[in-house]
Amino acid sequence: MVKCTFCGKELEPGTGTMYVTKEGKLLYFTNSKCEKNFIKLNRKPLKTKWSERWQSNKA
Repeated sequence: MVKCTFCGKELEPGTGTMYVTKEGKLLYFTNSKCEKNFIKLNRKPLKTKWSERWQSNKA
């Protein structure tokens, strides 16, 4: 299974969105909230409290 690039949740097959950067890097997102925070707002996953990556880093 693939994990979301921003929040770290696992994606079920056939769900979510895949974003390809100009450099050819693949980014996977569970929903538009994760996509907007990562691409448009340039937020870091370790600084947003609702992401699983912040919670795993804190522990």
